[in-house]
Amino acid sequence: MDQLVGRDKFIACNVWQKRYSRENREAIGDVHEYVVVYAKDVERFKSIRNRVPITEEQAKVYKNPNNDPRGRWRPIPMTAQGYRPNQMYPITTPIGVVHRPPEGRCWSTVEEEFNKLKSEGRIWFGKDKSSQPNIIRYLSEVEGMVPWTWWPSDEVGHTDEAKKEIHALFGKVDAFDTPKPERLIQRLFTIATNPGDWVLDSFAGSGTTGAVAHKMGRCWIMVELGEHCHTHILPRLQKVIDGTDQGGISKAVGWKGGGGFRYFRLAPSLLEQDKYGNWVISKNYNSAMLAEAMCKHMGFTYAPSDSVYWQHGYSTEQDFIYVTTQNLNHDQLASLSDEVGEERTLLICCTAFRAKPDTFPNLTLKKIPKAVLNRCEWGRDDYSLKIADLPPAPVEDTPPPSNEKKGRTVKARKDGQVELPLFTTGGNE
Repeated sequence: MDQLVGRDKFIACNVWQKRYSRENREAIGDVHEYVVVYAKDVERFKSIRNRVPITEEQAKVYKNPNNDPRGRWRPIPMTAQGYRPNQMYPITTPIGVVHRPPEGRCWSTVEEEFNKLKSEGRIWFGKDKSSQPNIIRYLSEVEGMVPWTWWPSDEVGHTDEAKKEIHALFGKVDAFDTPKPERLIQRLFTIATNPGDWVLDSFAGSGTTGAVAHKMGRCWIMVELGEHCHTHILPRLQKVIDGTDQGGISKAVGWKGGGGFRYFRLAPSLLEQDKYGNWVISKNYNSAMLAEAMCKHMGFTYAPSDSVYWQHGYSTEQDFIYVTTQNLNHDQLASLSDEVGEERTLLICCTAFRAKPDTFPNLTLKKIPKAVLNRCEWGRDDYSLKIADLPPAPVEDTPPPSNEKKGRTVKARKDGQVELPLFTTGGNE
């Protein structure tokens, strides 16, 4: 991460207590993992990150010895480091004891603010009313605690809890090897996100990220290369949506079901290298698939004409695209130019052409490999593929027709969702 985004983007290294019991068979028990945090803008993250909810254990310091109708509270010492002349005044307790700030310190408020707090009953002088003043802070005013780097298992869960969550969803036979408890992911999202924000998990595993994000009202994207999409993620998210998943954080956040998601299967790379290292069209694509792929890459709507062979798609009513593996010569291009006419324009994507690109004003010529390589990063395994122009969500009353092709799957489901990594929307709607 230091190399990828820079050491100056580092926030903290949190320690998660993943186990709560000792294992006597180990030389030294392995009971923790690390959650490393980086931010694109460190200062902005400091200002927008959220606090974590206060636990009942932490709330035990809030008591109500004087039966205050405003509820439980705790005393906060009313001193601060340093010397400020307007914060060095004497304070007299209800029984006449006079207090001045300790050496090297001053009161934390000016006298006018102190008198206001005192009139509101928010100054505590101890049970005998003779102690140094403390400011009363009510539990009801505590918005949460500033996150710190120690995440104990009783707050964010442990691996045993995570396995039980998976067992409840899939049974012990179909258990996942390294699940994370939903409470751990909830802690991450509580600190770093707000409802409606987007969450990305490039290694989805059993789908915990998506399940927690969905229940917390976040939008999410998950990507998975293995079979977990079908064995774990899809069944799990379907249970989240229909409300039958009441494990994990469901009861804590009042989850009853709702929302939805779309599932997409990535097609194979459009280009591949031949034995000479040249980029050529992959053998996995036929002519129709090539035309559809190029329309998407060039920003055109794929709509092949039944009567005009050179109309594979359009960007406007007068601008079209033609995709071919031919090597087009001057005469062929001249014929196309005549057919297109002066009122229309045509983008031609071909393997090669023998003509000056500016010869025909109504034609734009592009070689397919170069045109695609300028827009995509093929042949890499670091999740850098540029994915854009996703199909719109289908209308519930009119699910899309089934259309299966080699290398790409589009299926109409009974619930009106499309099966084409996982692209999703969360929420309680």
